[in-house]
Parts: sequence; C-alpha cells; structure tokens
Amino acid sequence: MREQIVEVSVDMWGGFPKVVENVFPNATLVIDRFHVMQAASKELNKIRRQVGVFDRGSKFLLLRNGVDLMPSERETLEQLLQRSKRLRKAYESKEELRAIYESPLTVESGSLHLEEWLTRAQKVYSEATATIRKHLEGICNYFRTRTTSGPMEGINNRIKLIKRQAYGFINFGNFRKRLLACFSD
Repeated sequence: MREQIVEVSVDMWGGFPKVVENVFPNATLVIDRFHVMQAASKELNKIRRQVGVFDRGSKFLLLRNGVDLMPSERETLEQLLQRSKRLRKAYESKEELRAIYESPLTVESGSLHLEEWLTRAQKVYSEATATIRKHLEGICNYFRTRTTSGPMEGINNRIKLIKRQAYGFINFGNFRKRLLACFSD
C-alpha cells in the first residue's frame, strides 16, 4: 500500500522529508509552497522591524499578495516602501517568488527561475534563501503537479474545530463517530 503513494507534500521541517523517504519509498517529495512563502514572509517581516517600519497595518500590506491590494492599499504600501531601499528590495523579492509559483513552469524551468531568484534575493534574504537552497529539489517538484498540503491542512483544522466544539472527547469512540459523520458524504 505505501509503495503505491506517488507524491507527498510536506513543509520544510527537518523530520518530514526523512520520514517520507523511509515510509513512502516510491513517492516524490514536494515541499509545500505555503511554507516556502512563509519563510520569505517571516524574513520580510523581520526586515520591516529592523528598518523601523511599525505603522499600523504595515505588516499586513507587506505580507499580502500585491495583486490582491486595493488601489488605496497600493498607495499606502508605496509610501512605506519609499522609506527604505532594503524594505523595497525585500518586498519585491517576495513578490517575485510568488510570481514564480503562479507561473506555468516545468520542474526544469521552475528550478532555473528559483536559482536565479536565489542569486538575486540572497543579498536581502539570508535565512530564507539558505533554507530554500537546502530543499530546492523538493520545492521544484511542486511544478510537476502543483500539489500542496492545503487540503490536509483544512482537514486538520476541521478536526481541531470538532474537538474544540465538544470541549474535548473523553471517549475515543464518540470522537471517531463524530469525525466519520463530518467527513462522510
């Protein structure tokens, strides 16, 4: 059964890739894009604080996808970015990384684009680029079928919600029944 699994999407935490290799020998390891973007976003937020941008809503504007911003938000963002060249470069690099993920690329062209991005972004994102380089093969595997951990994250959140609504379960049988009722068609 485990040999039939062809693809597994995980985050970059050190233990997951090793477990996948051992448990699912025929599976292609895919590093979830959310966690890659999260690494860049965390470092962008750190840079925001380092350059002294603490305006209300500044974190939200910098971390949100640029294409999703309203015109007034774009204006405010531009005012923030004018205050620091370093912050502008970090923000633009984050948006470039997002654009790579949004592009219809093959594994090979995705790898090329990511390598180029890493070279440019290394000046701004030291921690995130080191992490991405370490997991580059798994990250590039995303471009095969664009698999993410999103559906599984949704299921986990639903399970947590069920547990919270019930104030916990003393009887595992009742918990199991509740989960089966929730996830059956």
